[in-house]
Amino acid sequence: MHNFEWKSAVNLNIVALKIIGLWPQGDETYKKNFYTLYSATILVVFVCAHNFFQTVNIFLILDDFDAFTETIFVTLSFIGAVVKAYSLIQNMDTLKGLFVTIRSEMFVPKNQQQINLIQPGIKVWKTICIALNFMGGNCAVFWSTYPLLDKADYRLPFLAWYPFPTTVSPNYELTYLYQVVCIWFIVLYNANIDSLIAALNMIIGAQCDILCDNLRNLDGDNIEEDFQKCVEHHKAILEFCKKGNYFYNWILLFQFFTSALSLGFSMFLLTRVAAFTSEFFSFITYSYAIIIEIFLYCWFGNEVEIKSSNIPYSIFQADWTDATKIHKKIVFFTMRTQRSIKLSALNLFFLSLETFKTILRTAWSYFAVLHQVNS
Repeated sequence: MHNFEWKSAVNLNIVALKIIGLWPQGDETYKKNFYTLYSATILVVFVCAHNFFQTVNIFLILDDFDAFTETIFVTLSFIGAVVKAYSLIQNMDTLKGLFVTIRSEMFVPKNQQQINLIQPGIKVWKTICIALNFMGGNCAVFWSTYPLLDKADYRLPFLAWYPFPTTVSPNYELTYLYQVVCIWFIVLYNANIDSLIAALNMIIGAQCDILCDNLRNLDGDNIEEDFQKCVEHHKAILEFCKKGNYFYNWILLFQFFTSALSLGFSMFLLTRVAAFTSEFFSFITYSYAIIIEIFLYCWFGNEVEIKSSNIPYSIFQADWTDATKIHKKIVFFTMRTQRSIKLSALNLFFLSLETFKTILRTAWSYFAVLHQVNS
């Protein structure tokens, strides 16, 4: 089926990654060229440096409960952007290899029926990613503007330490502009790397759908040959899962740990600020962005598990009446030993809706503890 390309389905995500310096041209990795210099400049100046100034400030305000809670929750998310960018850059060879794999004949839908089969998953992925970018963008807007709208004198969007006074002009204006640029780059880093990981998991789920369809419609005249192709396809899917999971293992571990903390802190801060101010709305949009972010991971991880569990049932639905006795035994053995695919973070927890609920419950526990301590 030559009129379908996986890369075109996730093209907007790839374009966004190119713009922020996280996706070299074509199938290449980072080389000694202008794009690498551009990528390094953004990462060091607008992401790492901003995290450094905020982290130093945390150690200076440990005895100030209000300032500490106001800073720590968002600093964790910003450090997460560095972790994600580092993992992506370090595994760029693997990622480009995965995108070469999805262009292979084995991974492309064979007919219109299979295209229709995978379209719902693509639409769900696009919808959730749009929601994530929308909430992230709104959050960045409120963060960028609330000191001005709430008329806070010489207040920066984020508390941070700088080796110069920030309450005099033009230092204040330049630092304010610097933080705004940093905010937008960090939001774009987080949203688009999350979307890329979700896209990989969405593709895995779609491949399970394609494999199931191929198994259900094995050609009676070439059933043994077609079944062998399905076995090779399944091996390729497992290898794709292994490489993809290796790429985002540490990202998931850090993301899920910090998401519960950040969500708990942001809910607590909602009870500390005046209602319906710009700062109030910044906490609301941030909380929704975090919820959508972890839901994006858990939903498609859960979909992979469900769709892969359908593979043995698809084998059963095929017409094996004309197959040889030995191949019938092979099919029976395959059905009995087939296990669903589970994506995990270092095998400590799996991507599932149950994990999503656990993270929300943990976030509520953190909020309850903070509220009790403050009372």
